[in-house]
Parts: sequence; structure tokens; C-alpha cells
Amino acid sequence: MRDRRASTRYATALAAAAALLAAGACAGPDGVHDDGRPAVLTTFTVLADMTRNVAGGHIRVESVTRPGAEIHTYEPTPSDLVRGAGADLLLDNGLGLEGWLAQFSERVEAPTATLSEGVETIPIAAGAHRGAPNPHAWMSPDNALVYVDNIAAALSDLDPAHARDYAANAADYKERIRAIGEDLRADLEQVPPDRRALVTCEGAFSYLARDAGLAERYLWPVNADNEGTPQQVAAAVEFVSARDVPTVFCESTVNDGAQRRVAAETGARLGRPLYVDSLSGPDGPVPTYLDLLRHDTEAIADGLTREETL
Repeated sequence: MRDRRASTRYATALAAAAALLAAGACAGPDGVHDDGRPAVLTTFTVLADMTRNVAGGHIRVESVTRPGAEIHTYEPTPSDLVRGAGADLLLDNGLGLEGWLAQFSERVEAPTATLSEGVETIPIAAGAHRGAPNPHAWMSPDNALVYVDNIAAALSDLDPAHARDYAANAADYKERIRAIGEDLRADLEQVPPDRRALVTCEGAFSYLARDAGLAERYLWPVNADNEGTPQQVAAAVEFVSARDVPTVFCESTVNDGAQRRVAAETGARLGRPLYVDSLSGPDGPVPTYLDLLRHDTEAIADGLTREETL
């Protein structure tokens, strides 16, 4: 039923987009008139920030989704489709993250580049998607280096005149990502051995947990309709109680009600929201990808090592 409703809404969005396209054919992907620069559209805000760091001022970069949006089940709006039609390049994550991408891409004539190509993936361990690659590969700084290389290559293909600038920007950005990765490992190494367990709502931290040497447990593997079932909550309660996990976490784009039940039943604290699928707005805690990594690392380290009142 959900898929049928989504298809109906999508068909309605297509009709509305056609009308908008007829009314504003000269608009770029952000809805403003073309300023002469190539226009790149990314599927979500994390990729947009990465791309801006590589593009410098040569490219106009926009995200389909806005800060705070849930990427897995997002439903593109008519204005999103208009922006897609005006883009010169579409950058996506791949690995099944954007469930809406196939239909969206049908309306985008621009070439598409998948930024996760070449990363070493981790399979999803349970649920309907068991065995499929976990799509949240950017949560590993090591994988992010691959994303940056793919961005630089895609932008260079789109705009060869500035290929040297894209290569230089990518090299600089990769150095900053490497530094964050070193800090991440150093901070999380301080977590005592008996507290090295990360419990989250969605299984979005497999890559970060691998990099930091943390045991991982989550309520559900991928954001979907069956979030927070009694069975999922019971399994998490058993794990948290057995490991005496001091703090459990949830992501900023999902309802934390199920994790609150886990905390209430075990005496664990509910930690600060973690950011994965979306950046915050410019005045929020994670306006950039590097801020996202810093925030999540600090929140996890603090939650697993300190006595906090949250």
C-alpha cells in the first residue's frame, strides 16, 4: 500500500514538475537563473558539502534533500524534479541508499556518477536487506577519501578546463578528512574495553564502528516501515543489559521513541543525537561533513566514558 501511494504521489509530482518546467525553463537546479557555471545536483546534503569542497567556485552545487530530511524514504517534490531537469550532473551515493533514485533519474537527462564506487563495503547483517551492502559508507573517513576522488573525477569530466583546480581542492580536502580520521580513532581509543559497544537506532554506523574497533548493535538495520518493533527493542534491551552499556544513541532524522524505551528498561542514558543521513542547517551543530564526524565522535566518546546528565 505504501508503494502504491508513493507512486501516485510521484506521478502527481511529475505532472506538477512539467508545469513548472514550462514556466521556468531557464532556472538552474537551485531555482535561480543560470549564472553560466555548470550545475551539479547531489542526492543529499552530505554529498553536497563534499562536492562544494572539491568544486570551489567553479560549480553551482545543490542537494535534492534539505537539512534534516530522511534520505531512504524521501519523496521528490515537483521543485526537486525541476532542479533535476536543469542539472548538468547528478551525484548519488548508490548502494541502495536512495530508494527513490531510479524514478527520479528518469527525469534527469544529465549524466550520473555514483560516489561510493570503489569503497570496501560491509554487508547488512540482518533483516530484509541482509547481505546487501550497508549504504552508509561515507561514515568511514577512509571511504570518504574514495568519495572525494570520485567527485574530482566527475567534476573534471564535466568541466575539464578546471580539472587541475578540482585535483588540488580534492587533495587538500582529503588531508583534512585524514586528520579527522586520526582524531576519531584517538578519541574512541579512550573508551574503556568494557564499554566499547555502540548501540544506535539504525545500523548506520557499521563503518565507523569498524574503524574505531567498537562492537555494534542497532534496533533496525536500515530505516524502513518496521522501525522499533517489540522484538527489536527486546533484543537491544538484552544486549545493553548484558554488556552494561552506559549510553545508547539515535540518529537525528528518525524518531527516538524505541531507543527511549531501551534506555528506560535498562537504565542506560540516551545520548546526544547522532548525524548520518543529513547535515544540520548552517546554524546547527553539523553544517559540514567534517563537523558531522567531529560531533558524532565526541558524542559517542562522551557517552561511553563519562557520567552525563542529558
